Amino acid sequence: MKISTVRTRHLRAPWTEPPRFGPVVPETRDILVVEVETEDGITGMGYLLLLRGGVPTVTACLHELVIPEIVGRDATDIEGIWQHLWRRTYWMGRMGVTVMALSAVDIALWDALGRRTGLPLHRLWGHCNDSVRAYGSGCWRGYGPEGMVDRAQRYVADGFDAIKMQCAHLFDRHQDVHNVALMREALGPRAEIMIDCNMGWTADEAIVTGRQFEEFDLYWLEEPVVCEDFAGYARIADALDLRIVGGESHFTRFDLRPFFEHPRIPILQPDVMRGGLTELRKIATVADTYGMTIAPHLFPELMIQIMASIPNPSWLEYVNWMDDAWIDPVLPHAGMVTPPERPGHGLDFRPDFLAEFQVG
Repeated sequence: MKISTVRTRHLRAPWTEPPRFGPVVPETRDILVVEVETEDGITGMGYLLLLRGGVPTVTACLHELVIPEIVGRDATDIEGIWQHLWRRTYWMGRMGVTVMALSAVDIALWDALGRRTGLPLHRLWGHCNDSVRAYGSGCWRGYGPEGMVDRAQRYVADGFDAIKMQCAHLFDRHQDVHNVALMREALGPRAEIMIDCNMGWTADEAIVTGRQFEEFDLYWLEEPVVCEDFAGYARIADALDLRIVGGESHFTRFDLRPFFEHPRIPILQPDVMRGGLTELRKIATVADTYGMTIAPHLFPELMIQIMASIPNPSWLEYVNWMDDAWIDPVLPHAGMVTPPERPGHGLDFRPDFLAEFQVG
């Protein structure tokens, strides 16, 4: 399985339901597709969904620093290739663009191996869970208070018993508390409500507002402070009777190390674009050692492979951002996601989607 060719594509597609993070609503999605082809005709596919641009930058990194290092190597050397690329780009990497480029290749290599063996990744890694619960994400703050409630009620109508809404940034703490009260009143006592701050507060603000949130029986408070503020995470977790969670903005297990060394948060939310499938599996293993569970950031159609193969899954974050791209999308049913039994990660872009939205 020697790697013969690596191809990249830049797709720019309209949203089916644009995320309303704030007053400005994005019109298109930027998707980077990486295809790794082997001499015996196997092609594995990896992809990234970049929310604030950067596809040309990551593509340039791939062609300059990554692809020349892997052509001619055996595609089954997945760990070796990860380690080689990590060290080869270490002097200018460790986070950011180089790790995102590495991650896209890593996803493609695992897909190629799965297709070569005829096994889905959750079987290749060792199957553990037949299905995983999902929460409905995307009750964006840009919808406003009533709009967030309406989006949540649509999720409940579709069979979800957990949703995630946003706070901070657009709202002061009084409005945030009011919004959460509206959501709890609308959904009743049984639905789980997650709150995402998107790093919008200081630790002091999180503690003051979080204390008012406690009466609404929230499931978690996510990313209350900037990702570098590990001390702030600890202060908040010690002060509040709420689960404090995070991790989506951290790159690799090395960046997450303070969470392991000083355990305060029970659920980690790693992002596959910040280390690939190889790294996410390692994060899950280390987390399990410390009694922590995994609720990965986005990519539910891909993350189900990880979650079905680890002993410590928590929740999948379901958003419909990529459902229209696939020949056979992986969709939740009654708030649960079942891993597909197709080889590799089981995802294939619709040919018409690729043809219509490719820009480079």
